[in-house]
Amino acid sequence: MQPKKTVTRLNSNYMEKYDAYVVRQKRKKQRLIRRLVLFATLVALVVGSMAVYHFKQRELHAEKTEEYRLLKEELADLQKKEKSYKEEIELLNDETYILDIARTKYFLSKEGELIFKTPDDDSSY
Repeated sequence: MQPKKTVTRLNSNYMEKYDAYVVRQKRKKQRLIRRLVLFATLVALVVGSMAVYHFKQRELHAEKTEEYRLLKEELADLQKKEKSYKEEIELLNDETYILDIARTKYFLSKEGELIFKTPDDDSSY
């Protein structure tokens, strides 16, 4: 139970103004709290979206870096192949090399020459 009030409230002009002042202060405080909550929510949304964007960009950067590394390795392999192909082209321009290939692969021989193919022969053709 509440204790009994022994003081009566006077209905005066001052008390009405004071009550209106207290109500205005309460409303001001409520508006301030609402604005702060709205502002905090807005800041949280902006920071959250920036964080999501940042992590997506980091992931994309990691993927592109990996792709770049793989393509660089592939380029190195292709450059090695190109070098070997150029060497082979130079060799194929030599007539004696072509004759050697014809002898080993197609068993062509000079007159009076016998060719024996052994299993451990390692030729490019």
